[in-house]
Amino acid sequence: MTNSTEIELTKPPRSQWKDVWDQFKTHKGALLGGVVFLAIIITVFLGPYVWTIDASTIDIRARNQGSSLAHPFGTDQLGRDTLARMIAGGQTSISVGLAAMVLALFLGSMIGVMAGFFKKLDGPLMRLTDLFLALPLLPLLLVMMLLFREPLNAAFGPETGIFILIVTAIGVTSWMPTARIVRGDVLALKEREFILAARSIGTKNSKIISRHILPNVLSPILVSATLGIANAIITESALSFLGLGFPPDFPTWGRLLYDATDYLQQFPERVFWPGIAISLTVLSVNYLGDGLRDALDPRVRGR
Repeated sequence: MTNSTEIELTKPPRSQWKDVWDQFKTHKGALLGGVVFLAIIITVFLGPYVWTIDASTIDIRARNQGSSLAHPFGTDQLGRDTLARMIAGGQTSISVGLAAMVLALFLGSMIGVMAGFFKKLDGPLMRLTDLFLALPLLPLLLVMMLLFREPLNAAFGPETGIFILIVTAIGVTSWMPTARIVRGDVLALKEREFILAARSIGTKNSKIISRHILPNVLSPILVSATLGIANAIITESALSFLGLGFPPDFPTWGRLLYDATDYLQQFPERVFWPGIAISLTVLSVNYLGDGLRDALDPRVRGR
């Protein structure tokens, strides 16, 4: 009996991240979503090394062709390979989603922590959040695109300028849910014993935030990250579908949908490929976020 007790006492403590992984594995939808999202990322970023056809190559003689060995997804009205354009469009759409998500998380986390930790800032920052939540998103994005498109194109070029504009527009209009969630968690955390103990020994507010507050609000931030990617991809696709996104010769999944609408009756499969790609990406990211939320919540993890 004593030996078994000593063995248990000498065992290393169980890693919290191992507990998170064990809980995450029980969520079959999240596992499948993670696999699908990883497969999509690998396909769009490593695909050009396997499928070497240039997405911008025009071959009028091969235009409007159906699926074949040379062009598995067919060709468009200018003879450009649809598979190559899907891969190139995926790179742009996912890059926009990731970059806009990082910007929105940074803004939302910073404002949420400031509002929750500093009582004097809580009222003004939350009223600012309510103001942004009350703004109509799509008209605001359209106005931003029309106002800043030309200056950014002149400064950075048509492709880089539009990328910066879309990422900034999506990021600054989607940080509000993260801010409200983080603020709620910070309000509860700052009254906990370890925060009060840190205050009692004279720890600076900046160190309390960096060492104690931020690590404990990592869970909602990670969940917001997954949902932010899906939201950014849908928003970019909507802007490109309305013709206000990237230039016509620069493919994105939304732009491919926009170009395919003129040929919907003759070639309906052109709408299916970008539509399926957007749907699979968003669905897999949402399932991934659902699994992360359960795995990172200690109240669920013990069940």
